[in-house]
Amino acid sequence: MKRVRSRAAQDGASEASADGAVRGSAPALALLVGIAAAVTLAGARLGLHRALFAVHFGLFLLFAMLSSWRLMLPMLAPRRAAVAMPVLPHWPRYTVIVPLRDEPGMAQQIMAGLRGLDYPADRIQALLVVEADDGATRAALLAADPPPFATVLTAPPSALTTKPRACNIALAQATGEFVVIYDAEDEPHPGQLREAASRFALSPLGLACLQAPLRIHPRDDFLGRQFALEYAALFEVVLPALARMGLPFPLGGTSNHFRRSALDAVGGWDAFNVTEDADIGFRLAAAGFTADVLRLPTFEAAPDTLEAWLPQRTRWLKGYVQTWSTAMRKPVRGGLRRFIALQTTLGLAILTGILHGPLVLLAVASSLVALTDLDASSVFWADAVLAVFAWVSTAALLAEGADRAGYPRRRGDLTAAIVYWPMQSLAAGFAIYQLFASPFRWDKTPHRPRVAEPAPAVAVLDPVAPFGVTIPGERRRRPSLRPFRPRAAARA
Repeated sequence: MKRVRSRAAQDGASEASADGAVRGSAPALALLVGIAAAVTLAGARLGLHRALFAVHFGLFLLFAMLSSWRLMLPMLAPRRAAVAMPVLPHWPRYTVIVPLRDEPGMAQQIMAGLRGLDYPADRIQALLVVEADDGATRAALLAADPPPFATVLTAPPSALTTKPRACNIALAQATGEFVVIYDAEDEPHPGQLREAASRFALSPLGLACLQAPLRIHPRDDFLGRQFALEYAALFEVVLPALARMGLPFPLGGTSNHFRRSALDAVGGWDAFNVTEDADIGFRLAAAGFTADVLRLPTFEAAPDTLEAWLPQRTRWLKGYVQTWSTAMRKPVRGGLRRFIALQTTLGLAILTGILHGPLVLLAVASSLVALTDLDASSVFWADAVLAVFAWVSTAALLAEGADRAGYPRRRGDLTAAIVYWPMQSLAAGFAIYQLFASPFRWDKTPHRPRVAEPAPAVAVLDPVAPFGVTIPGERRRRPSLRPFRPRAAARA
């Protein structure tokens, strides 16, 4: 049964994939058409001035609530201190999947990362997947002296060459009880697999995924610093807060640790979705599974130019729309928690991505009007107060993330976020265009091997606590022996 499910996912012909790719954007398009129709109707009945005031008031309330939410997140996110790691009597078999395309220059760094994993070598299976037309990457991997547990797989030729398709191909060959996804540039903490295996062993079988925090190697330029702060806020604060509240969340693109049985239960990844990580996080939640976060990080490099940043952000926003639209076809599936999490993560990311740029321009225009029209000054000052509140909430979130990730807190970087976030609207414009012109286009981020330097220090878990004992800083938990069965609706 496991092999059959994985093979179906590998071919990318599952019903969920086809629906998500071909028809999944219908709710998003319907929503856009509905908003446009509502604004047009309001303008016809109320007059242009009143209609614009109503739209302005709605956006004011939306951003006030969003800013309040951001201000609450640092208080909700738990801080995890270094804890003792149980020594399992039998370390489970682990499959490491590394999907690759046009990455010959990363071969040595990939092999170094695999060799550096502190996990019994006879319990690891590493599957490196390359496309059929990517002979350079395959040759470079084979020449980089792969460890004995690593195998290079060649994906069958196909017009579809997405990362989730490569993951499904590897999943069909996976022998591990647990599966983790790493990207070409990833430098995972050596103890990450042990931490994940221990957490899975101490958790109910309904825990399907553990997300490791992604941290950006410091780089002294505008994009590098802003990208690092953005990741720090997301992985050090937002995701831990959502996990603490028991809400599902969109997974990061890498360092996702899965139970193999959970992946089989949902049919693997959607091969057509360009943000398969966000998609599978919510599909697992719809099937009744849960997710949590790890403490030991994976280090990555930020895009070093706007030419690299913009296509990546375009793909993310396009994939968010695909995921949100597909999930909204059955909005109550998975319960109210999933619905709320979907709106407060992907929904807000899409909306703010579209609106950030235009609203900044509107704020500038309002400032100019307020200088010449005293009647408009009250509206301007209300918007000004909201703008300050929004920046304070965002700066507090970024600063807390920076502290937890070990980055220096620079006032200039927090202020520069005012310039960085409106850049999302440029990517949102390209994303909307691509939804119609090329929905399956995968804008790959270029990678370069990093010059060797010491990674930021992260405390290592001490493997001294016996299996099943209380771990400092956490409630006492024992392995659940009761089998977990996904909801029947997830298998329909």
